[in-house]
Amino acid sequence: MNRLGVLGWPVAHSRSPVMHNAAFAALGLEGWRYQHLPVPPELFAETVRALGGAGFAGANVTVPHKEAALELATFVTAAARAIGAANTLTFAPDGAIAADNTDAPGLIAALPAPVARRSALVLGAGGSARAAVYALREAGARDVAVLNRTRARAEALTAQLGGRVADAPEPADLLVNCTSVGLDDPDAIPLEPAALAEIGAVVDLVYRPGGTRLVREARERGLPHADGLEVLVQQGARSLEIWTGRDAPVAAMRAAVRA
Repeated sequence: MNRLGVLGWPVAHSRSPVMHNAAFAALGLEGWRYQHLPVPPELFAETVRALGGAGFAGANVTVPHKEAALELATFVTAAARAIGAANTLTFAPDGAIAADNTDAPGLIAALPAPVARRSALVLGAGGSARAAVYALREAGARDVAVLNRTRARAEALTAQLGGRVADAPEPADLLVNCTSVGLDDPDAIPLEPAALAEIGAVVDLVYRPGGTRLVREARERGLPHADGLEVLVQQGARSLEIWTGRDAPVAAMRAAVRA
């Protein structure tokens, strides 16, 4: 059996298992299984180093482990190194660990509007925000601003990846929410709804049953938008292709996470 999983804390909310198991079925990959792997930060390194020997071919990595995953890797792609975070690990029989980041290309594939020569406002400064800033700049955004509760983290991010720090919500062609606001509270929103009057399109990396308030507010205003499920599908498709060498059945994966 080829085992895979998603490492996070918490991680029970993740729809990655249903998505990837649907992909295996669509591809006829018998003997492949994907599961939740809840691991607290203090056990992360020990757990990851043991996964290959336990029969795991690879794993996705989510909050709060993406930056720690990079440090454990034997081999790191240029993109993951530049971003400073990894969301896809592959385990070799000899114990080596390869790290990649599919969050960046997954985000670009999920965008509801063009980004080249446009402005973007990124909320947050964690691993997902790092991938977003990297992806947007690589895709040709003319201006990428980062707004974070702790300004020092936003300063560190932009110093490494480019862009600039925003002190408050500001007009932008694209808003990308990389915070966890809205995950636990359906009424929570990472910025005042009135600020959306000066936003051209919205992507919310958070997903929850019924959707987030940010996406609902964007929809009500007629703004192009993408939710965290579409981003999940696009990054998951790229992880699947790394592990299996097969083209990902994106339609089947999307249907599974939205069922």
